[in-house]
Amino acid sequence: MATCGTILNELVQTGEILELGWEESSGGRPARKYQFNADYSFMICMIVRSEGGVQSISYALANLNGEVIEETAKVFDQITLGTLEDWLDQIIEAHPNVQAIGIGIPGVVQHDRIGICDVPALADQPLGILLKQRYEEVEIIIENDMNLTVYGLYQKLFLDEESHFAVLTFPKNHFPGAGFMVNGRLLNGNSYFSGEVSYLPYGISREEQLRLVQGSGDPSRLAIHALVSIISIINPATIVITGDNISPGMLDDLRSGCQEIIPPEHMPELIIQNDTRQEYLKGLITTTMESLTYRFQLVERK
Repeated sequence: MATCGTILNELVQTGEILELGWEESSGGRPARKYQFNADYSFMICMIVRSEGGVQSISYALANLNGEVIEETAKVFDQITLGTLEDWLDQIIEAHPNVQAIGIGIPGVVQHDRIGICDVPALADQPLGILLKQRYEEVEIIIENDMNLTVYGLYQKLFLDEESHFAVLTFPKNHFPGAGFMVNGRLLNGNSYFSGEVSYLPYGISREEQLRLVQGSGDPSRLAIHALVSIISIINPATIVITGDNISPGMLDDLRSGCQEIIPPEHMPELIIQNDTRQEYLKGLITTTMESLTYRFQLVERK
């Protein structure tokens, strides 16, 4: 009792815990009520996008319960490191109690460095390293957009479960991508290249592949090939297919194309969901919030 009381008093003094007064007595000594102060500090979550030749950043400020306090979006002629730093400086000046920054990137992210990226000025840039030097007291998370979308969708569809799950996307004017959860854990791969399904052997050049996802092109052939590959290798319970070039009316053709090759007992549930922005943001907020917790995990050895 004494130890708990001391800890609670310290948390009340720092503002991390709010003291709410006393419970009504039920005959004995009344209990004192406390509440976690979710607004003690905040997280900055930014999503960098390149869609149809338009570069934009969506911003959300979230509290420690993952609740969005404010959000907005801006369109830029070109997004650079300076673009991100300038906006982050403005937000932190207005909210000096920011504890973590999470940024979703449309490209490969490996050890805080960006590799292949749909935003040319960010390609091959050590974004995470530079931001950690600039904001020394703040946790920095830089993550691939597909991984964050997969994580957000997984939380929605498989809450408190450990399953195999995949997301396949066909964005207009960009190469397709994918993301995977295996036994409830995000699959990054040895060099964080996992999910780059545009490199599958489709039997056509990458230039021809890109033409199929431009304008009114039909990516069905590519989608079936990618789906069969994912089903054969990952064997997921569910695959969500998304992207500007995918429509709900394609679902039957995609399913029948896979069933021509995959035995029925191994076919996953296929879902087409065009708008995954909320799940993307949910995955980013959750990942950023998890960066503030202890990094240790208890893993059962089998």
